[in-house]
Amino acid sequence: MSVAGPIRAARETVSGMPRAFWWLWTSTLVNRLGAFVATFMALYLTVDRGYSASYAGLVAALYGLGGVVSSLGAGVMTDRFGRRPTLLLAQSSTALSVALLGFMRDPVAIAAVALLVGAASNASRPAVQAMMADIVRPEDRVRAFSLNYWAINLGFAISSAGAGFIAEFSYLAGFLIEATMTMACAVVVFLKLPESRPAPAGGATAKGEAVGLRTVLRDRRYMGVVGLSFLVALVFQQGAVGLPVAMGAAGFTPADYGLAIAVNGVLIVALQIPVTRFLVRRDPGRMLVASSLLAGYGFGLTAFAGSVGAFALTVCVWTLGEMINAPTQTGLVVRLSPAQGRGRYQGVYSLSWSVAALVAPLMAGFVLDHLGARWLWGLCAAVGTVAALGYGVLMKGLPEEETAVTVAVVEPPEPAERPKPKSVERVTSEGKAEVP
Repeated sequence: MSVAGPIRAARETVSGMPRAFWWLWTSTLVNRLGAFVATFMALYLTVDRGYSASYAGLVAALYGLGGVVSSLGAGVMTDRFGRRPTLLLAQSSTALSVALLGFMRDPVAIAAVALLVGAASNASRPAVQAMMADIVRPEDRVRAFSLNYWAINLGFAISSAGAGFIAEFSYLAGFLIEATMTMACAVVVFLKLPESRPAPAGGATAKGEAVGLRTVLRDRRYMGVVGLSFLVALVFQQGAVGLPVAMGAAGFTPADYGLAIAVNGVLIVALQIPVTRFLVRRDPGRMLVASSLLAGYGFGLTAFAGSVGAFALTVCVWTLGEMINAPTQTGLVVRLSPAQGRGRYQGVYSLSWSVAALVAPLMAGFVLDHLGARWLWGLCAAVGTVAALGYGVLMKGLPEEETAVTVAVVEPPEPAERPKPKSVERVTSEGKAEVP
């Protein structure tokens, strides 16, 4: 079989993106390549520092709480001060707080700094997503978000494999490597990424209302999407919280769980680009309904798994739902957001995942302790079904996608010896090109 077809498909998937997108993509990849701390934090606290599993859970909860708090604050900063300053502050703060966490020894200090790390590391999400929406053409956004999601998973797959080797050598080295690579991301942002925030238009939506958090909260369709995103996130979180506990209780080893869950990362790295080609120009409502059902029933099938291979097959099902959901959901968020309020809208969307990260462990623990694993997987199927029905209702009468980019990207100054750069064109909503 000729390899020309797959090569051509991959080339078409990555073609046509602006230079700023690829610098942002590179920053994301480098950031995830260095994401060691989240992988070995529980082992570091219990094995290296000798703390209890309950304390490790508390630290993880505080890390998640930091993300909840920063989601809204970073969204406001993204709109008010700009995408670039928010990214620089978030990434430099993450680098400093991660390095500091590696030197903490007192349990109270560790918990406090973990809260800071959670807040700082999650603060970049609204800015990244808003900047990506600014610099990429509307018709290319699903591709862009899918490629960014692919970079996240590729980086995570590599960093997860490397985290174990680094932890055997030195946990402190892991903290310092992550801090260094995160600071490298800040340097990339500083040197290569221009500000992309749309020019002020009176700080108003099309209806003349100021774009504040109240605007987001009063947007019924959008808040419905956020609520459904929370339900889907609850289901996907079970891959990290419910699945390992249930497999352990059934007599499987940590290595068995690692083998089963590794399928998730391998499939995303291998198939995200082909799936992206399928998603382009597909109806987002139908895709979100399908992804919710794949997620819910993928986990639901876990109730019937009795071997590592069977567990791996269930992971394949819900991973397909994940690959469809991530870029489609993010593209929908942009589609429903006014340009002047993208940061706040993205912040509220990120909040749904942060809150799910807090609730999912509590839900899984309660159901597993009092009802059993089969009830947990049945509940996942029910939640996925509810989310699918919700998307089916909310997506009726979805506003048409905008047909032109309405922002101008301000490029950084060029060296004096190079020719004067061309003016950046801006396309108006009427389709006319203007030169600022």
